[in-house]
Amino acid sequence: MIRAEGVCKSFDKKEVLTDIDAVFEPGKVNLIIGKSGSGKTVLLKSLIGLHSIDKGKIFYNDRDITVMNNKQIKDIRKELGVVFQGGALFDSLSVLENVKFPLNLFSSMTEKEKTERAIFCLNRVNLNNVENLYPAEISGGMKKRVAIARAIVLQPKYLFCDEPNSGLDPLTSIVIDNLLSELTHEYDMTTVINTHDMNSVFEIGEKVLFIHEGHKEWEGSNEEIMYTNNKALNEFLFSSKLNRMVREKLEKKSEE
Repeated sequence: MIRAEGVCKSFDKKEVLTDIDAVFEPGKVNLIIGKSGSGKTVLLKSLIGLHSIDKGKIFYNDRDITVMNNKQIKDIRKELGVVFQGGALFDSLSVLENVKFPLNLFSSMTEKEKTERAIFCLNRVNLNNVENLYPAEISGGMKKRVAIARAIVLQPKYLFCDEPNSGLDPLTSIVIDNLLSELTHEYDMTTVINTHDMNSVFEIGEKVLFIHEGHKEWEGSNEEIMYTNNKALNEFLFSSKLNRMVREKLEKKSEE
């Protein structure tokens, strides 16, 4: 479990996060949603220690990362898998070398063991016989799956994804969503996904945190979100861009 208590973060005297309290549950897909500029990406990066917060605490179970020294933070990062927006693969490395990268940093495996583990993870995300290709030679959806394979290669307890469906077509987005949900339950990870994809919210969002103008505005399940009276959340859900999708989801749920 990950717990944020009173998290505040500012840039150039502008407060981006204000007193965020949130719990991200183990074995579940936890989503952070909100408009662009709401602070959701800053929150995710704060959770993994890429941003130092100004105030508050962030616990991994009972371990507060805000008071850890560099060695302790390095140790806890061995438990984290991260899928960055766009995949963030190394263009000069092959698919296999990209997936092996965390093993080179954090494991004492032999080269043979690293290769076997990397290929196992590639197979797990349904990528076969691509290990010798380079990122420029594969599709956007395949790049995301390579990034997921790299994120799970160390068998993390915690998986973080920043806009994993960004730039993907709707069908490929569903494939990525289903894969992340399967992996979360298969490995009993605490998965935290920053997204604006409403399909992700309704299909895999077991726990949803809505951030509005740097504040926690709402927290609940994807079932509860359909019946919320929260004005800011409803305005977000029924914005002109999302209106049709949300209404279709609501109608489908009501028929069930």
